[in-house]
Amino acid sequence: MNILLLIAAFGGGVLGAAIGAVGIFAILGIVVVAGGAVGLAGGPDLFIGHLAFSAYLGPHVAFAGGVAAAAFAGNKRKTMANGADVATPVFSANDPAALAVGGVFGVIGFLLVHLFDVVIGIPTDNVALAVFTSAMVVRLVFGSGGPFGKYTPPADNPNAKREWFPKGGALGNCIVLGLGLGIVVSGIGLGLIEAGVPVALVQEFFPVTVFGVAAFSLFLALMGHGIPATHHIVLPAALAAVLSGNMIVGAVVGVVCSLIGDIAGRAWNAHGNTFIDPPATTIFSTTFVILAIWG
Repeated sequence: MNILLLIAAFGGGVLGAAIGAVGIFAILGIVVVAGGAVGLAGGPDLFIGHLAFSAYLGPHVAFAGGVAAAAFAGNKRKTMANGADVATPVFSANDPAALAVGGVFGVIGFLLVHLFDVVIGIPTDNVALAVFTSAMVVRLVFGSGGPFGKYTPPADNPNAKREWFPKGGALGNCIVLGLGLGIVVSGIGLGLIEAGVPVALVQEFFPVTVFGVAAFSLFLALMGHGIPATHHIVLPAALAAVLSGNMIVGAVVGVVCSLIGDIAGRAWNAHGNTFIDPPATTIFSTTFVILAIWG
């Protein structure tokens, strides 16, 4: 383990808290797209490995730090209105203790990736697994209601049951969105291989590039537009397609990931007072299966 990077992770967590988890994640997307383009062209892996998924902007560091800081500020310090608000910069709370908590969880996230990746060697996306694990710790330490939160029926319908699965239009949206994104990233990825880009480069850099585009698109959400998160769909779908060489596989994985993400959101966050990332849940769980089959 690089001790300098471990120390730097504290600063990455503070940065994520100051800007806000979603904001720093969108900035990450810009760097990932640049690094993916360089990688697909055969250049060195500097942007992705040393900036995007490092102690600087890594989701396990910066995004996770922002999640922890918001939970602490909202639920423990009451300097923010909502501990599950990962869009508002925690810097606006004028609470240096919350920023410091972000730094601490940046270090925790860095250590978790080292544990999962190097010590244990879990064959999945260990950055996503670290984001999920860190958020679970945050829920237990700074939140209430446990992993699934506490469901309270609405006053005008006290017999209403909790909804765990999408229905109607929400279900249709999940299926069509997952299918469409699965098809497009699979087609483009396999098209790059047919165009002569080395298979190894496409497998290494294409899935993370479309992940970066999806992450960057969340700037639109911060501007108030009701767009969906899609990085948990395009990353596994693209990975499955370029590993299997099959567009249908990518499309199916896209639909499955879209549904898992929606279900995870309902399970973790619909009635919770901290944020547990549904995309991270989706990515680490589906990547494990994809690598077990085609890795």
